[in-house]
Amino acid sequence: MLNQSTIATARSGLETGKITATELTQACLDQITAIDPTYHAYLSVHAERALAAAGEADNLMRRGITHQDRPLLGIPISLKDNMAVQGAPLTCASRILENFVSPYDGTVAKRLKDAGAILLGRLNLDEFAMGSSTENSAFGTSRNPWDPSRTPGGSSGGSAVAVKTDQCVAALGSDTGGSIRQPAAYCGCVGLKPSYGRVSRFGLVAYASSLDQIGPVTKTVQDSATLLNVIAGHDPQDSTSVPQGVPDYTEALEEGVKGLRIGLPKEYFVEGLDPEVRSAVDQAVTQFSELGAEIVEIQLPHSDYAIATYYLIATAEASANLARFEGIRYGHRVDGDDPFTLNSRTRGQGFGPEVKRRVILGTYCLSSGYYDAYYLRAQKVRTLIREDFLRAYEKVDLVLTPTTPSPAFLLGEKMADPLQMYLLDIFTISANLTGNCGISLPCGLTKDPLLPIGLQLLGKPFDESTLLRAAHTFEQANQWHLKRPPLQASD
Repeated sequence: MLNQSTIATARSGLETGKITATELTQACLDQITAIDPTYHAYLSVHAERALAAAGEADNLMRRGITHQDRPLLGIPISLKDNMAVQGAPLTCASRILENFVSPYDGTVAKRLKDAGAILLGRLNLDEFAMGSSTENSAFGTSRNPWDPSRTPGGSSGGSAVAVKTDQCVAALGSDTGGSIRQPAAYCGCVGLKPSYGRVSRFGLVAYASSLDQIGPVTKTVQDSATLLNVIAGHDPQDSTSVPQGVPDYTEALEEGVKGLRIGLPKEYFVEGLDPEVRSAVDQAVTQFSELGAEIVEIQLPHSDYAIATYYLIATAEASANLARFEGIRYGHRVDGDDPFTLNSRTRGQGFGPEVKRRVILGTYCLSSGYYDAYYLRAQKVRTLIREDFLRAYEKVDLVLTPTTPSPAFLLGEKMADPLQMYLLDIFTISANLTGNCGISLPCGLTKDPLLPIGLQLLGKPFDESTLLRAAHTFEQANQWHLKRPPLQASD
C-alpha cells in the first residue's frame, strides 16, 4: 500500500516513476476516509488543496525538478493544529479558536512547502498542547492504533496516530514537556524533540515559550533526519532561534555507535517503572553494548524536582501567553456589558478545564507575594537541572532512559487525577527544561495487551547528529519500528 511508504521509500518511488505524488496523496486520503472516524487523528483534512499540490509536484518532476532541489517533493505530511498554515484552520483543539483561519504561514509550514511537501491537514492535540493523552481536545480524543480503548498520548497524539496508521507519510508535532516523544512511545513510532532554538517557533501558538519546540514524528529515524534537514535553521522572525549552521543530519546515520559513551542515570530506573518497560529498556542497553557503545552509570541528582519545576514554569508562561485570547481581537466571543464580563465569559466558555487549571496555577505563582517563592525558585532549580546534564555530558555522549514509565493507559483512567497525569512526563520533561535534544523510538512490545514500549535517547544541545546516528543504529539492529498495529476500519 502506497500510504505505508516512508519518506525514503516514497522518494525512491517518485524518482523512478513507479508512483506519482497524486497517487501517494490519494492513498493517504483514502486511508483517512477508511479509518480516521475510529482513530480521530485529524481535526481537518484539505483534500482539494492537497491533490492540487500533488498535481503540481508531478508537473515539476516531469520538468526535471528532483529531490536534490526540493527534498520533500510530493511527500504528504500533516501538521499538529497549533502551527499556522495560511488559509487553513488553526484551532489548537480549543473552542476559543474553533472558527479561526490562519492568515499566514508559520516558518515550518513555509519550509515544508518550499521543499515540495503536500500538506494534508491539521492533526488533533490536547487543547493548546496542555495534556498527555489528547483527552483535553475540545473536539474529541484521538485513539491508540494498537487499542482504540487506550490513549495515544499527548499532546501531539494526533500526529503519532496519523503516522502509525499510515494516514500521512510523516507529521510535525510540538514538544513542551514530552509532547512528541510520549505519544511516539505509546503508538510505536519515532518522535524527535530538537534542541531549543534549532527549529523556528514562528507560527507556533505558544504554550510555554521557553520550553516549546517543533519536531518530526515519523516511521523511521532516517525520515526524522530528512525532515529535520528541512525545518531546522535560523529564522530572524523568531528571537529564540539560534544562528547556527545546520548539518546534513542524514550523513552520519551509518557511522554506528562504536566508541560512543551512553549514560544510564540511576534516577530514571526507579521503583514504579513498569516491569515490561524496564525489561525492554534493559535489553536495549545490552544491544547498544553489543553494537560497540560504552555504557556508563551517571547521576542526575536534581531529577526529582523536574516535575514541580516544569509545572511552575510552564503554567506561569501559559498564563501570560493565553492572555491574548480575550474575545476582542479574534476567536470565540461571548458578549458582556463591560470588558471584564466579556473577557471572563469568553474565556470561561472558550477554554476547557485543563487549560483553565493551568492558567489559574500560573497566574497564582506569578502573583504578588508568590513570584519569588514559586516562579523564581523554579527557575533556579531549572539551572541546577541543566548543570546536572552539562556535568553528565562531560562523561558521556548520550543519556539513555525509558520514554515513559508505563505503556499506554486506558482512556479516562487518569482524567480524574491531574497529578497522576502530570507524572507520566517524568522522563521527558528534563530535556525541555535544559534545552537538550531527545528522541523516542520503539524498543519492544508488552505481551498482554500488545502495546509499544519507547526508548529515549537524550543528546547534548545542538548535537542532533550524534543522537540520530545512535537511534538509527539501534533501529537498524532490530525490527521494532516495523511492527504494525491491527487497525480497525470504520463502520
